[in-house]
Amino acid sequence: MTALVSGTAPTAQGVGPLLRAWRERRRVSQLELALRAGSSARHVSFIETGRSRPSEEMVLRLAEHLDVPVRERNALLLAAGYAPHYPETPLDDPALDALREGMERLIRGYEPYPALVVDATYQVLAANRGILMLLDGVPEHLLEPPLNAMRLTLHPEGLAPRIRNLREWRGHLLEQMERQIALHRSEPLRALYEEVAAYPVPDIAPREEPAEPVPYFALPMQIEHEGRTLSFISAISTFNTPMDVTVAELAIETLLPADPATVKYLHTLLS
Repeated sequence: MTALVSGTAPTAQGVGPLLRAWRERRRVSQLELALRAGSSARHVSFIETGRSRPSEEMVLRLAEHLDVPVRERNALLLAAGYAPHYPETPLDDPALDALREGMERLIRGYEPYPALVVDATYQVLAANRGILMLLDGVPEHLLEPPLNAMRLTLHPEGLAPRIRNLREWRGHLLEQMERQIALHRSEPLRALYEEVAAYPVPDIAPREEPAEPVPYFALPMQIEHEGRTLSFISAISTFNTPMDVTVAELAIETLLPADPATVKYLHTLLS
């Protein structure tokens, strides 16, 4: 696994305007936020306009009730004149050995089905044999570190030409990134979105409908591998109540086979 390299820098903007921006983004009134945080609308107003300096506890309480990401909670504290509350431990730090090893065991145990670990900008931190199987035939220049799951999937030389329902799956991925951008103030994520959204969409031959239609319970990714079309449903897991920036930004994505033919093929191929 690779260490996450990023940090929380002080902002020239005061904490008041930052809190107001988060409150407006969450579409919460000053009164509603005050009631949630056990304060008053007057005090929240004074904080937002700079007439009152919030305590460290109040900054954290408001941030919690606004569901502010952990990285941005540190930014709010810095803007208010306090030290960051949440550490950002590199993933290869011995302190995270148990976490790292646990995630690696989890994705290995998911084989033969594909699974990977990504960070907040979709950098691939770990992947199992199921993922490596899907990457067969991808050009070397796309496989040079750091690997990025969105680039690998949507690049016209990556997986995109093999995804039989590319337009639907591409739309799903871009909408997923748009939702994350709306929740996080992440310029790297926005830059990645603009990059992959600008990729040309390869022409894909119309996919053949199966003889017996499969009742999919979620949008599948239908991808060709060695002349067969495999179908997967994506599920993403994150950690509950993370107390570290690095851990807060980790996600484990698992690809669940969406039909019996995919199950049988993967067990045969990777058994």
